[in-house]
Amino acid sequence: MKRILAPILGLIAVGLIIVLSSAFYNIDERENVVITRFGKPVRSMIQKPGLHIKTPFVEDVNRFSDQLLEWDGNPEQIPTKDKKYILVDTTARWKIVDPLKFFRSVVNEGEAQSRLDNIIEAATRDYITDYSLIEVVRDTNREMISTEKEIQLTHVETIEKIKFGRNKITRGILSQASKIVSEYGIDLVDIRIKRINYIKNVQRKVFDRMISERKRIAEKYRSEGKGKRSEIEGEKEKELKRITSEAYKNAQEVIGKADAEATNIYASAFNKDPDFYSFLQTLDTYKDTIDENSWLIMSTDSDYFKYLKGY
Repeated sequence: MKRILAPILGLIAVGLIIVLSSAFYNIDERENVVITRFGKPVRSMIQKPGLHIKTPFVEDVNRFSDQLLEWDGNPEQIPTKDKKYILVDTTARWKIVDPLKFFRSVVNEGEAQSRLDNIIEAATRDYITDYSLIEVVRDTNREMISTEKEIQLTHVETIEKIKFGRNKITRGILSQASKIVSEYGIDLVDIRIKRINYIKNVQRKVFDRMISERKRIAEKYRSEGKGKRSEIEGEKEKELKRITSEAYKNAQEVIGKADAEATNIYASAFNKDPDFYSFLQTLDTYKDTIDENSWLIMSTDSDYFKYLKGY
C-alpha cells in the first residue's frame, strides 16, 4: 500500500506545484498587466508591484511596459514647399497609457511600432511639404556668425526670414500624430527631427557650390596676400635704398674728411721743407711708373731725372 501511495502523493505534489505556479504571477514596478481569459480581457491596469493570483490554465498574463519607449523612423525622402528634395530622419518617445485599449487595438509593442511608422511618417510628410526648406532647417532669424566677413554678409543677404521654424513644425507633427495614436492607448511624449540632408544628386551640387565658394574665397585671400607681399617688398626696397644712401653719404663724408686731413698733412709737410717734399713725391713717382718691365726713353735734360743728375 505504501508503495502505491508514494508515487500518487508525488504526482499530487507535482500537480499542486504546477497549479500554484500557474496561479501566481509577479508584477514589476515598471510594467502594467492585462489578464485575459481565453483571449478576452477580464482585468486590466494592474500596476501594484508584487505577487498576484489568477485562475490557473484559464487566464493569461499580458505584460506591457510602463516606461518611455523609443520609436526611430527610417530616413524618408520628402519634397519641401519650395521643391527641395530632402531626407528627413525623425525619432519619437511614446508611452502606453491605457493597456486595455492598447491590447485590444495593437496587441503588442511590435505592432504598435508598425502603426507609429505609418502615423508619424504621414504627419511628418504633411508638415514638411507645407513649408519651405529654410523653415524646416532653422528655428530663429538669428544672424549667422562667421569669421569670414564676406561669407557672413552673403548669408545674411540671401537667407530669407522664417515665420514658423523647425520647432513649431515638430510641435505640429506631434499634435497631429497624437490625435491618432490616442486611439491605441498610446501617448506620444515627444517628436524630434534628428537629421535633415539633401538627396544625393542635390547634395553633390551643394558640395560643388560650397567647394567653388571656398576656392573663390581662397583665391581672394591669395590675391590679398600677394598685394601685401608686394607692399612689404616695396617698403623693404625703399628702406634698403634709404640705408644705402645714408651709408654712401656717411662714407663720402668720411672720405672727404680723410682727403682734407691728408691734404692738410701734405701742405704742412710741403711748407716745412718744399725741396724735401718734392724729393719724396718724385721718388713715389719713380716707384709707381718704373718697374723691371717698363722702359722710358727721355732726354737727360728732363726734369724727371733732375734728382738723379743732382746726386
